[in-house]
Formats: sequence, structure tokens, C-alpha cells
Amino acid sequence: MSILINKNSRVVTQGITGKTGQFHTRMCREYANGKNCFVAGVNPKKAGEDFEGVPIFATVKDAKEKTGVNVSVIYVPPPFAAAAIWEAVEADLDLVICITEGIPVRDMVEVKDRMKKQNRKTLLVGPNCPGVITPDEIKIGIMPGHIHKKGRIGVVSRSGTLTYEAVGQLMDLGLGQSTCVGTGGDPVNGLKHVDILRMFNDDPETDAVIMVGEIGGSDEETAARVGEGQHEEARRRLHRRRHRAGRQAHGARGRHHFRRQGHGAGEAGSDGGVRDQGHAESGGDGAAAAVGPVARRKAPRTPSRLRRSGKLRSMGRMRRRSRLESPP
Repeated sequence: MSILINKNSRVVTQGITGKTGQFHTRMCREYANGKNCFVAGVNPKKAGEDFEGVPIFATVKDAKEKTGVNVSVIYVPPPFAAAAIWEAVEADLDLVICITEGIPVRDMVEVKDRMKKQNRKTLLVGPNCPGVITPDEIKIGIMPGHIHKKGRIGVVSRSGTLTYEAVGQLMDLGLGQSTCVGTGGDPVNGLKHVDILRMFNDDPETDAVIMVGEIGGSDEETAARVGEGQHEEARRRLHRRRHRAGRQAHGARGRHHFRRQGHGAGEAGSDGGVRDQGHAESGGDGAAAAVGPVARRKAPRTPSRLRRSGKLRSMGRMRRRSRLESPP
């Protein structure tokens, strides 16, 4: 067994005619059972054509009626990606995996709100995620397939690159994976760590889970509280180990750095920083410690701030004047 996807999944690629969509659809079809799983593409302007034998339809609904797809992967450009997500949700697919990075936050807020209000059954992974892979069966996304092999360790991560690093270290130990899920690093996304942990807990072929987080948001803190009250069922069976990295990212420089990356850490308040996530560590019995507030530091005066204030210019004039007035 596995979670979310398997060799029986039927996949439609939204954005299949773009450069990125073509490349990764080709790579996914060449992996394991990909040729049987990827059965349709969507592009309203190229309906009736095909990509390497994969028929292209005008809408996701048409693709579902003709081919029976139940999973969508999205490579649509950011301005149109939210609409593509909603089109797949309206078609009542089981799962939507959005790879696209840079979708406007407001667009995602609106899509998530509509999904909640209409009580849609579709599960969303991403956006800004590497995708999902069940080794030796199917991969949907941009991860390299050759580094994975079938096993009994689940992997869930917000970071694509760290997902590959975790898989690489597992492979060095001879440990395979049941399913690897990249949940995405955007501030507004679909499935969270706790949702994936519950799925792994219900999977009889997953014995342990590696959970990888990153600065920004409070998903890791929520997952670390597994074992407290409402999350009791999600910790019943799985073995959990934790490692905290990235201590250098906290503080003013870290917040601004990750804001540029789009992780939303600068807006996360007292949750989401490296020091916060350090407080949410598991004890010997798996129970999480309380997350305490982090004292705010005054940001250091950077050269750009000095330049704006005029002090840097004044300092430069003083240096030039001293050189001119100094004796030869």
C-alpha cells in the first residue's frame, strides 16, 4: 500500500504543452508505471492534439469523462494556476498536485476558502511543491525518480531539496520509502504535516516517518504536538525521530531572507522561527514541549538603512576631507 497515489492512479497534466509541463510529463512517464498512469493533458487552445501519444482535452472535466482521470498535476504559470486548481476541484478529482511556484497569495486564499465553503472532497498538495512519489510505482512531480526505492519509511517535507537529501540519506542506509510527499513552501497551501502523518499512520506498510520542515508558519509546531488531545490518533503507531537544522536563519537577517524566498517567515509572528520550532521538540515519549515566545530583536542598521538616513554619505565626505587635509 501507499498514500495518495499508486500504480492505479490516472493522471491528467494541466499545462502539458508548456516547456516545463512537457519535460516533467515525459520524465514521469518514463518512471515505473508512468506510461499507464499519465493518460491525459489539458490545454483549451490545443484540444484534440496529443503530446507523445497523450491526448489533450479542453477541460479537466472532459479529460475525466473520456479517460477516467482521478489525479491532476499542475504546471500552469502563476497568474492562472489558481484557476487551474479550481477547475480540477470542480471536476471532483481525488487529488490535485500543484507544482507552480509564485501563485499570488490572495488567489490561493480565495481557492482555499471556496473549497472549504463548498465542502469539496478534492485533496490539494502544494502549491510550490516537488510533488508526490510512491517508489517503483508512480511519481507525479519534479523529483528525481532514480534516488528512490520501495520501502517502509514515509517522508513528508515542505522543502523540495531537503526531501531529496532525506531520501538520499535513507538510501545510504539501505532504507526504502513507502511514499514521499512534498507539501510545498507557500504560506497558503493544501495538506499539512498533520494530515500526511494521519495518512501514514493508517498505512500498514509504513513503519516510520521522516518529517522535514522549514522556517515560516506553524505546521511543524502543530505536528510536534501530536499526542496532545485531538492528535492522539495520529501518533499511535509510528516511530518518530527529529533533527533541527538551520539555526543560523533566525533573527532579523533570517526573517528578511526567507521573506524574499516566499516562505512567509517574516510574517509568522512568534510561531515559525527556528527558535520557536526548537521549543516544539519531542521528549522521550513523543510528547511535544510548549512553544514559547521569542523575544524580538531590534534589526541591525544595515548599509542600505544608513544610506537612506544620509549618515553613510556624511561618513564618506568626512573620509575624503581627511585625506585631502592630511599632509603628503
